[in-house]
Amino acid sequence: MAENDAMPTLPKKCGPYISSVTSRGMNLVIRGVVLFFIGVFLALVLNLLQIQRNVTLFPPDVITSIFSSAWWVPPCCGTASAVIGLLYPCMDRHLGEPHKFKREWSSVMRCVAVFVGINHATQKVDFANNIQLSLTLAALSIGLWWTFDRSRSGFGLGVGIAFLATLVSQLLVYNGVYQYTSPDFLYVRSWLPCIFFAGGITMGNIGRQLAMYECKVIAEKSHED
Repeated sequence: MAENDAMPTLPKKCGPYISSVTSRGMNLVIRGVVLFFIGVFLALVLNLLQIQRNVTLFPPDVITSIFSSAWWVPPCCGTASAVIGLLYPCMDRHLGEPHKFKREWSSVMRCVAVFVGINHATQKVDFANNIQLSLTLAALSIGLWWTFDRSRSGFGLGVGIAFLATLVSQLLVYNGVYQYTSPDFLYVRSWLPCIFFAGGITMGNIGRQLAMYECKVIAEKSHED
């Protein structure tokens, strides 16, 4: 009996993360880094689609990558993606409304695919005018929210992100950092808020899904204690 008491207990499996990574701060850093690189990757892919359609024109002196993108665009998009992806689950906890709608990676991947498809439609589909394009993208973006989110916090954050991102785009274009071809809403395209809204919903879903791993690790650690 004494020998059994002296035997050390084997540690239980600590969830999806490496067993040594159990602190909440470290998990937060890991999620931020993952979200950053996802944002950088999507920025490069979507920017390549836009350049193929001549939607954006960067000055020659800032073209520094094989994707003809200004060097600061992918890091900025990655940083924004990290902030958005961390903000969504944080807001859910703050409001006391845990998001449980379609919480699986297959749904998240479909959301990303729809978001890329919405962006691709702006370059490949010829609409009669910009108003028709904007209304169509608005319907698709709201449909993306309804299909993969359906939370009030998600919709509110998406609208706020769309407004802030559009404002920043206008300031950058106004200061000559880059330009859009044929802008129809002050200095930018009128359909950009729809794209930013859909992007916010997409990164929010990815951030929420990644946050589930932290919850699992904390729960399993509490169970072990």
